[in-house]
Amino acid sequence: MKFRRTSKRECLLGFILITVFTLTPISLQAQGATTARNRVMFYNVENLFDPFDDSLTRDEEFTPTGQRHWTWSKMEAKLNGIYKVVMAVGELDPPVIVGMCEVENGFVLHKLVHDTPLSKFEYRVVHRESPDPRGIDVALLYRPDRFQLQEKKFVPVIFPDDSTRKTREILYVRGFLGGDTLHVFVNHWPSKYGGELESENGRFAAAITLKRKVDSIRVFYPDARILIMGDLNDEPESAPVVEGLGACEKESPTCPSGLINITAILKNRGFGSYKYQGVWGIIDQIIVSQSLLSGKHRLYTSPQKAAVFESEQLLEPDKQYSGKRPYRTFIGYRYHGGFSDHLPVYIDLMEAER
Repeated sequence: MKFRRTSKRECLLGFILITVFTLTPISLQAQGATTARNRVMFYNVENLFDPFDDSLTRDEEFTPTGQRHWTWSKMEAKLNGIYKVVMAVGELDPPVIVGMCEVENGFVLHKLVHDTPLSKFEYRVVHRESPDPRGIDVALLYRPDRFQLQEKKFVPVIFPDDSTRKTREILYVRGFLGGDTLHVFVNHWPSKYGGELESENGRFAAAITLKRKVDSIRVFYPDARILIMGDLNDEPESAPVVEGLGACEKESPTCPSGLINITAILKNRGFGSYKYQGVWGIIDQIIVSQSLLSGKHRLYTSPQKAAVFESEQLLEPDKQYSGKRPYRTFIGYRYHGGFSDHLPVYIDLMEAER
């Protein structure tokens, strides 16, 4: 986690956060001004479940009688918190695209976009039930007034050593944004459960699946503007990210894959999105094609336009180690009432005047 002197911009952002976190639904009608900045965020929302038992998945712990004693009121509190985070990340202009993971189903997403003040912005949902045994999925929300959806696909991750193994699909979306075509991927790669090295082949499988899809796009669109985001359950310098996907750790026109890991640059600047055993890491990643950084197209960005959203409202004192940690919903199986065990990451895509 990076700590630094508070700037004037951060003071303004703090005021916005306080306002958003205390706003009534009516006062949100004043927001939503359209600008040339298109903010894209990713957020691991930490187990956004409904309280009902789905007989097709292992979700029993997220029921009123399950280990987590998950109830309707806790779900509503969780949804209310996520809406506030989305609004706060957007400052005065809510994100145009929101990637999410650890979402159980379309029901909770429907409630998020229709039964909270996010309804003012008419977000649309891209989602389907994945084959993940726990029933957690990836999803994408978008504002149709700014992003015109053209195509969506759910790409299954293939495990070469075990064809029966199932995990979250990779969500692919193509759409029109800011006068340009944007290709977006939302990921949630297999975790390190069972050990980092023992589980690494699962993340390699996800990385290779993603790389094949990216390469297939470039066959027809060599200069495609591509944005990859997600919880990769690995650091930017890990073998699955560097060797499997081919993402370069710094901006370079000679990067063989043409994929620049913006999050590696953020990590070098001291940012973190997830704290494990007292150490901050950044497994929630944003990777973009070199074409988005070249400045030659209508839609463009730069590493300086990306950040981890470090709002004080999303943090709490770390009593076991030091400093602060994400204010999470659960600590083990004990309900803690916070937002998530991850911090959101975001990047601004700018529209060039031509």
